[in-house]
Amino acid sequence: MATQKKIPVPVFTEVNRDVFLREIYPRRKPAVLRGVCLGPCVDKWTVDYLAQKGGTKEVKVHVSSVSQMNFLQKNFVYRTLPFDEFVKRTSEEKHADFFLCEEPADLWKQFPELAEDFHIPHFFEPGQFFSSVFRISSCRLQLWTHYDVMDNLLAQVTGRKRVVLYSPQDALHLYLTGDKSEVLEIDSPDVNLYPEFVKAVRYECVLEPGDLLFIPALWFHNTLALQFGVGVNMFWRQLPADSYDKKDPYGNKDPVAASRALQTLERALRCLDELPPEYRDFYGRRMIQQIRERTFCDFQSSLQAASE
Repeated sequence: MATQKKIPVPVFTEVNRDVFLREIYPRRKPAVLRGVCLGPCVDKWTVDYLAQKGGTKEVKVHVSSVSQMNFLQKNFVYRTLPFDEFVKRTSEEKHADFFLCEEPADLWKQFPELAEDFHIPHFFEPGQFFSSVFRISSCRLQLWTHYDVMDNLLAQVTGRKRVVLYSPQDALHLYLTGDKSEVLEIDSPDVNLYPEFVKAVRYECVLEPGDLLFIPALWFHNTLALQFGVGVNMFWRQLPADSYDKKDPYGNKDPVAASRALQTLERALRCLDELPPEYRDFYGRRMIQQIRERTFCDFQSSLQAASE
C-alpha cells in the first residue's frame, strides 16, 4: 500500500531575530526553534500555579467523549467552566465526567497575570501582531488538519506535542471543506475514500517543553498532545492589515480578495449547471486550465529564482 513521503521538520538552535528573518522566515517552511527564551512560564506553569493564577474566571471549553475532534460530525459541545477547575480536569489522565479539550483564549486580555510569565520572541514588528491564543490540551487530544491565514509561532510551554504539517501546494490532495481537511485519520487514512491523500508530503515534528514551531500562513497542521500541556499561539499578519476581514476576531477567515474570488467561482459554477453534462465538463476543464496558468507556481523554485 502506498504511503506518504515523510520529512522531519528541521530544528534550529540559538535563533535570534536576525537569524530568524534572514535564514528561516524567507524559506516559508515550518521550523522548530529550540532554546529561544520564553520566560519563567516554562518552569512556573504547573497545574497548581495555573489554577491559582487563573482563579475562578469562567472560560468556554470544547467537551467531547473522545480525544479525536471531528469537525464533520461535530462530536463536541461548548461548556463553561471556572478556569481552575478546567485546568485540573484537563490535566487528569482519566476524566471522571467527560473528556476535555483545549479552547482558545487571549492570554494577555483574559489572563494578564499569567501573561507576565511569557516572553514573546521579538521576531516580527509590533504592528504585524494580531493575537495570542492560550491553549491547554488534554493528553491524546488531536485537532483536525486545518490552515490559518496568518503566520503562526506555536510555543509549547509545557508537555510534548506531535505536529504534522502539509504544504499549501498539497491542498488538492487533502479533500478540503473550507479551511479543514476531511481526512481525520491521518495515520491510517481510508485510501479507498481518499486515494489522493497519499500524494501529500507529510512534515512532522515533536515539540518539547520550551520549543517554538514556526507555521507559515496557509500551511496545514494537525496536532496531537502526547502529554497534558500548555501552549501559546502567536499570530502575525504577513499581508497588509487591510487585506484581512476586519470583522474577523480570530484571524482565520480567508483574505478579502481570496473570499471574493471563491464567491465568484461559486457563481461561475452555478452558471455551468445550466449546461448539459458534456458542456459542463468541457468548460470546467477550460476554467481549470486558466486557473492553473494564472495561479499555480512552484513556490520553492520561485524563491530560488528570486534569490539568484
